[in-house]
Amino acid sequence: MAEFIIRPHGRLHDWVADEQGYFREEDLEYRLVSDEEREGRAKEVDPVTGTLREIRSGAYEMYEQGGGAKGDKPSDISCACHWTVNEAATKSMGRMWANAYSVMPAAIVVRADSAIRKPADLAGVEIAVGYRSGSHYTTIQALEPFLPREQIKLKFGGMPWARVDAVLDGNVPAATVWGPALYVCEQLGMRKVVDATFMGAFMAPPLTPREDIERYFRALKRAQLDIDLAPEHHKHHYTRELPARYRDRVDVRLFGPGERVVFLPYSRESFEATQRWIHERDIFETAATCDYQSAVFS
Repeated sequence: MAEFIIRPHGRLHDWVADEQGYFREEDLEYRLVSDEEREGRAKEVDPVTGTLREIRSGAYEMYEQGGGAKGDKPSDISCACHWTVNEAATKSMGRMWANAYSVMPAAIVVRADSAIRKPADLAGVEIAVGYRSGSHYTTIQALEPFLPREQIKLKFGGMPWARVDAVLDGNVPAATVWGPALYVCEQLGMRKVVDATFMGAFMAPPLTPREDIERYFRALKRAQLDIDLAPEHHKHHYTRELPARYRDRVDVRLFGPGERVVFLPYSRESFEATQRWIHERDIFETAATCDYQSAVFS
């Protein structure tokens, strides 16, 4: 059996399943791959002006580069927002796992001293998001009930933690953050303007063995129950998902349980509705090239 490479996504589940031996009990030969150094600011922030650079590359481009793996590091399972995974799967970069999805806590946040108090105050205000990443789509989805689409102003600011740095330092007035980054922002005194919680989806390269994916999700289901029953026993794993520069500034025991994996189908109807939503907003230049059945492991 080839080694099954797992890329955690800021959630607790993969670390819990590893610590509790659930992957091993499924006879999964695996390796967790997590960045040793979290995203810095050097390339995202202009050193002269202090402003966030415009970076038009994100989760979708990572899948494009990696052929269903996320970027230049190999993986047999990874996660991103369901919009990006959906679109990448229709372009045959990889295949979406259609028997589960996740729910990621997220919000548009501002500094405590910001005059922005409600969603309407964000009209025409730059909001830092990742290009064709979860924060991009979910910011539009969260603000459309409050603002005309033309008044939603996005600043494509690179990787998640660089955007946290930028909004904390006042280099951008607002940012959309999710998962552990949201908990960090809350502890450091930032204020939520509007909830932007969104769905995540799982992606595997086309040749990943289905039986390995099934082993992986059986272990994840056991980890989800552990987290639901006693999250306090597992929050220490968040330190693995934080940049070193934030580990001493927050107490992970105060974090919430974070991303939740839902073991329900991501249905054909959901898939097709998401395709319509994406392309009605012209986020991609071209429409799907394959249908639901070809795009997913079901």
